[in-house]
Amino acid sequence: MMRRIAMSDSVLRIIPVVVFFVLLMGIGVYVQKKSADAKAKNFSKEYFIGGRSLGGFVLAMTLVATYGSVSSFLSGAGKAWETGFGWVYYATSNVVAAFLILGVLGKKMAVVGRKTNSVTVIDVLRARYKSDLLSNICAIVIVVFFTTQMVSQFIGGAQLFAACTGFDYTIGLFIFAAVVVIYTTIGGFTAVAITDTACAIVMVVGTILLGVAVIQRGGGLDNIMANITAESARAVATGQGTDLLDPRASGQIPFQLFLSQWLLCGVTTVGLPQSQVRCLGYKDTQSVHKAMLYGTIVVGIMMIGIHLIGTWSRGLFTTIDGSTDTVIPVVIVNYMLPVLGGVAIIGPLAAAMSTVSSLLIAGSSAIVKDMYLHYKEQKKEEPDQKLVAKISFIVTAIMGLVSIIIAINPPDLIVWINMFAFGGLQTVFFWTMLFGMFWKTANKIGALASVIGGLSSYCITMALDIKIGSFHNIVIGLGIALICFVIGNKFGKPIDDRTGRIFFPEKY
Repeated sequence: MMRRIAMSDSVLRIIPVVVFFVLLMGIGVYVQKKSADAKAKNFSKEYFIGGRSLGGFVLAMTLVATYGSVSSFLSGAGKAWETGFGWVYYATSNVVAAFLILGVLGKKMAVVGRKTNSVTVIDVLRARYKSDLLSNICAIVIVVFFTTQMVSQFIGGAQLFAACTGFDYTIGLFIFAAVVVIYTTIGGFTAVAITDTACAIVMVVGTILLGVAVIQRGGGLDNIMANITAESARAVATGQGTDLLDPRASGQIPFQLFLSQWLLCGVTTVGLPQSQVRCLGYKDTQSVHKAMLYGTIVVGIMMIGIHLIGTWSRGLFTTIDGSTDTVIPVVIVNYMLPVLGGVAIIGPLAAAMSTVSSLLIAGSSAIVKDMYLHYKEQKKEEPDQKLVAKISFIVTAIMGLVSIIIAINPPDLIVWINMFAFGGLQTVFFWTMLFGMFWKTANKIGALASVIGGLSSYCITMALDIKIGSFHNIVIGLGIALICFVIGNKFGKPIDDRTGRIFFPEKY
């Protein structure tokens, strides 16, 4: 289905990508120089949360860019091409993510974070539950699942780069991955926030360009819909294929799976630590309110837009070589002018890069801040800020390198890799953070039982392919995590008065 890429077209497509890469690298260098004095005084606070200085627009964009991933642009659009409008309905759950994350946790976490001088999500959990064991388990979970997510983003970005430019997959992987690892490593959280903003804007622009190209090349929406309707009628008449107009996609999207999606990519996104940490970085309440509005609008445009484009693409072509992950590359190579295609490529690449950069900085903080600096604090040793800086740079770079190495031999359908990591993180952090913030009697035994029981059940059932009907395993993981929390909570001790005054001042 994908035509052979001419050298001249390849060059024209890669020019906008190179310009964008240079811009991101420049931002990293600029932020490193500008924030040098602040980092010298308190490196971890500046490097990991940007000195709590995010405004509403930047907060919204960094949250959007972190949440939006290459799996949505490639696998999500590909599944929409395969299953039709049912997958668009399926994807609507993503729209509420920014609103819920900031609306539920935003203000409370910020207030608590400032009272406890928390820089990471683990800092907040340690201050709430007073358990090093819980904190260390959660830190390890972050590193493992963040690495898994980064691998999926590297795979998707490299596959797109290779498919649209003609470069070898491995070469594309190293070019693309090197850029994001370098600017994240040298610039820290502030560089991530600024580059995320640039990435989010480009993601929206890329989505619009793809949509315009599909509509134009398809002869208008009326013609596209006529082709999709005819294809659906053929599928229904022959019993082969999917009714693209059916919200349930001829049974491929049962209600249980739809509900699972609303849990996994909607309601329980509150439990994603890479999103939770954004609540520690904003500068005032007004910024949160603006971010909730901006974030919801932008996520809606991106997520619904890219899945609609995937479905509309079925009106352009009805067969495809290989995995459905190649649908968007096919559109870019076959139906867009090379330069515009290059700009469109940046959208999914930006989605991957922004997600990776956020995961890298949060994963690094789990090792450096939550383990190393906490160990120093326990020994009552004052850490050398220059040494902390070196360790942070090294850890960030190593995490990126490990993810790159794993991504060299990629599996298919990156959306499922990403969703597996989503589910694992949500199982661990959803109840522990939610109850920690809003349930006064929640204690460390309940939290430990929830984390261990929920995560174990989630991973075991995923590995053995044990399901409840068509529900995603997140339902099992969250359900058992909840039960374990309630039972374990009966055996723990209540929180002390000092902790109570910090987290629940209205009750003390």
